[in-house]
Amino acid sequence: MSDWVDHGQSGAAPYAGDRRAYDEGGRPVGGRRRRRWGRITLIVILVLLLLLIGAYFYLDSRLNRIDVFTDYPGRPGDTPGTNWLIVGSDSRAGLSSEQRKKLHTGKAEGKRTDSMMLLHIGDHGTTLVSLPRDSYVPIPGHDPNKLNAAYAFGGPKLLVRTVEGATKIHIDHYAEIGFGGFVGMVDAVGGVDMCIPQRIKDTDAGIDLKKGCQKLNGPEALGFVRTRHAFASQDLQRVQNQRKFLAALTHKATSPGTLLNPFRIVPFVLRSTSDFSVDKDDHLYNVAGFAWAMRGLTKGDGLTTTVPIGGNGYSASAGAYITWDTTRAGELFRALREDQPVPKSLRSTTS
Repeated sequence: MSDWVDHGQSGAAPYAGDRRAYDEGGRPVGGRRRRRWGRITLIVILVLLLLLIGAYFYLDSRLNRIDVFTDYPGRPGDTPGTNWLIVGSDSRAGLSSEQRKKLHTGKAEGKRTDSMMLLHIGDHGTTLVSLPRDSYVPIPGHDPNKLNAAYAFGGPKLLVRTVEGATKIHIDHYAEIGFGGFVGMVDAVGGVDMCIPQRIKDTDAGIDLKKGCQKLNGPEALGFVRTRHAFASQDLQRVQNQRKFLAALTHKATSPGTLLNPFRIVPFVLRSTSDFSVDKDDHLYNVAGFAWAMRGLTKGDGLTTTVPIGGNGYSASAGAYITWDTTRAGELFRALREDQPVPKSLRSTTS
């Protein structure tokens, strides 16, 4: 007895034990269904890919780009690793009078900065160094003054040139965020958890934070990174708080709880791209690399510290200022220039 049976008019002779369904032409029905689903899957993948590409270019276009870098005689050459200058601007631009009152920002016009940090990303992890605003440094085209005066005199361009001159480190990227953007980013991720070792009450900054671990909302976070009058070491404690909070915010923004929650990640990305200022040649992938490096700090993959301080001084033009420990600061910046681990002896006690 033959094992083959005629199955339709096509002349095909499927095996008698074949359990597949066939159409009238003798063609397997399942195969056609698989091909159809394969085409649908391919179309879905292509559509998703196009949406992702479109979203990337849309978000990239939202970045606030400014002209930061310029070549000048004696500029430090490119060095191993990647260096960012991170600036917190106290610009009130875009804030209503009601928002200024709520955030206790005052009515000052123009732009200044009280937060400047040097971020080095290299083979030995990430190093985040605070550059206190009251640091007394040479400013090209001006008399020596506090570091934040460079920003007031000539904006980001002069600030970058001043930092490069003082550290002998080539700055590759620039990131700046103002009051409104900072508050919006914190609120977008649902607040940021911080452990505060002592009660902090500062009417100027508009905060009264209790001791212990707690979640800070946008206005509270802004007050936390701005306050200095509540501490004996004033600005030196403030820069330590700024480093800790920036790392905590980045960790929260890149956590699965944020990345997988559209009600958090979408507002955060929209706020961070529209209120984040970068150099005209920077793109979204540069910002993503910055965020990933900052996330590493919260996992212990790197170092946060303050440039070694030498002492205090006073001048009629600058007022009270602080100086860097020339020898130890020079060794710190040399390690970053050469992309080497920072010796423990050079790490600040408030790191």
